[in-house]
Amino acid sequence: MKLFNESDPAPNPRRVRIFLKEKGVDIELVPTPLMKRAHKSPEHLARNPLGQVPVLELDDGTHLSESVSICRYLEELHPEPNLFGRDAKERATTDMWIRRIEFRLMMPVGQIWVHTHPFTAAVATAAFGQQFKDFGDANRKIFAGGCRLVDREIAARPFIAGDRYTMADIVAQTTFDFARFIGVDIPEDCAALKDWCARVSARPTATFEVPEAVLAQARAAGGR
Repeated sequence: MKLFNESDPAPNPRRVRIFLKEKGVDIELVPTPLMKRAHKSPEHLARNPLGQVPVLELDDGTHLSESVSICRYLEELHPEPNLFGRDAKERATTDMWIRRIEFRLMMPVGQIWVHTHPFTAAVATAAFGQQFKDFGDANRKIFAGGCRLVDREIAARPFIAGDRYTMADIVAQTTFDFARFIGVDIPEDCAALKDWCARVSARPTATFEVPEAVLAQARAAGGR
């Protein structure tokens, strides 16, 4: 197997890398640099017609995309440590939180990134004719509301979906780290969420390898 991958800060490939580290599984990582448009090359579009990363290539030549789906496949091959739930209730709860995080947090972060950040001005112009900055900025309120929802829900438990680390935490931590990269921070009044961030960021698998100078530049360019 091999994973067509992009380095940090890209959040979706990072989900799979964290998952693999938590499992203690090594597979070949194939660099697919987004800045060089490698994900839009004919070769990569043959792997994933959406032109996105990550993509997992199986030994029989099958290609799987979508980070959570890739991780579900890997969980079937390497069931321990379990990261999707040991029974029906745990699996449903983990799924529920993955969906909430993607819709309430990751989607607004993506709109902020595409429509307000100078790094994506050319991409937004090519796709939409311009950056719709008012729309992008409106998503900051949605992101903050999502943060407060999670903060309330996890005030009495250590992790997103319950009492142990799961795929829901991986999806959330990659989302918040990418948001921080583009200058979008967790609201100051979300103490429980900030405590959770500190806990998951301390895990050995949680490395976020963006040079400080690049992180500072991206935050300064995208901050409000």
